[in-house]
Amino acid sequence: MLDNLNWWEIGVLLLLALLIFGDRLPNVISDGLRMVRNLRNMARNATGDLSRELGTDIQLEDLHPKAFIRKHLLSEEDEQAIRKPLQGVYDNLRADVTGVHEELKDIADRVDPRAAVRRSSATSTAAVPAPAPAPRPSYDDAT
Repeated sequence: MLDNLNWWEIGVLLLLALLIFGDRLPNVISDGLRMVRNLRNMARNATGDLSRELGTDIQLEDLHPKAFIRKHLLSEEDEQAIRKPLQGVYDNLRADVTGVHEELKDIADRVDPRAAVRRSSATSTAAVPAPAPAPRPSYDDAT
């Protein structure tokens, strides 16, 4: 939840909370933690009730509609039948992307042959010395 906040923003929020609640801040924090604890207990009780009603073991993650349907309503054969047409499309797409990637590497090797040497030296165990850079022309003598 707070993944996108940096330390400065968290510090400002804590300072703001201290200014707003003052001496009551410890009580507000304990009330908030108690509320979270009660919500967790309610969710645990709800999953227990659902497990008893359905006769299966249900985890909280299983309550997501996709996971619920996949786990409790579809058999493995049904799921494979649904996935089978899409698997062919996925395999074709992967092959096409791999082919395009290889073609781009070939084009890059034709444009800059040193790139192939660098790429192969990075993957091989023997170190290949890099070619010396071409000397730059001096423009001091321009007349």
